[in-house]
Amino acid sequence: MTLRVAVLLERWPLREPFEIAREVMHDLPMIAVALTDSDGHVGRAEAAGVDYDGETPALMLAQIDAVAAQLHDDLNGNDLLNLLPAGGARNALDCALWDLRAKQRGLPVWALAGLQEPKPVVTAFTIGLGSPEDVRRRARAARGLPLIKLKVDAQRHLELVRIVRDELPDARLLIDANQSWTFSLLTDLMTDLFASGVELIEQPLPRGADEALSGLHAPIPICADESCIDRASLSDLQGRYQVVNIKLDKCGGFTEALGLANEALALGFDLMVGNMCGTSLGMAPAFLVAQLARWADLDGPLLQVGDRTHAMTFSQGVVYPPQTALWG
Repeated sequence: MTLRVAVLLERWPLREPFEIAREVMHDLPMIAVALTDSDGHVGRAEAAGVDYDGETPALMLAQIDAVAAQLHDDLNGNDLLNLLPAGGARNALDCALWDLRAKQRGLPVWALAGLQEPKPVVTAFTIGLGSPEDVRRRARAARGLPLIKLKVDAQRHLELVRIVRDELPDARLLIDANQSWTFSLLTDLMTDLFASGVELIEQPLPRGADEALSGLHAPIPICADESCIDRASLSDLQGRYQVVNIKLDKCGGFTEALGLANEALALGFDLMVGNMCGTSLGMAPAFLVAQLARWADLDGPLLQVGDRTHAMTFSQGVVYPPQTALWG
């Protein structure tokens, strides 16, 4: 029997425009997927895709339509690795399949995956790029949160770090340049960033320029985001990055995310688990991977106007395990 697949195109408005080095977002287009078996069990998931690689909801829908006839009852995550490339379409199908298997067997996904029962995790809260006044306002609104991620670019960086540090002296601080820096800018800023208590620099250089980081002994760990897609990326990241950011939309689902996490840990990388924005339905499988990570960045729902029914609970910078009614 073939599993029935239904795909909805959705658009979720953000609380305010969200700016990073390459774009300004006003809402989030995505797909929502439901897989249904012959007994009426339903597995659900969502995907925003990888916009900087050209993924759109329409493209993800077309990819899913192209393999719909091959989604048979005994399909597993490894089968999907051969059916579709890394990206949002495979992520949505893979996470929906894990949810479906959990519903069929009456067991949570964490147990099916051989993981420990999940515990709450501290999540970063992201402050987008903007004017100094906007960044100060957002930092003030984030008082009491333990972990902040600040978006920066090639022109707006140290001043914004100092503003956030002024408003949030006790918060842990990560920064994300989204490929916008040069190697010389990175090294020029390093001493001041370290003095400001920045504990992680995410993707400072453009993807493909990673070789410049070879042999750099930086006082702050450097994290590969756009440069880390899936397990095949890891060999090129060794000796250049200390941390990899795992996003299910990039790597193509929960199955590959777990494989990537375990292989990266075995190679000596620290882990960050991030998101491409999204609702609690997208954060739920990432939350399980985040159990293995040093840093979690699962604040997508906090940046949006609304969320799913049975939404995950966020409180004072901590996110709690999802209800099985949501996913898993």
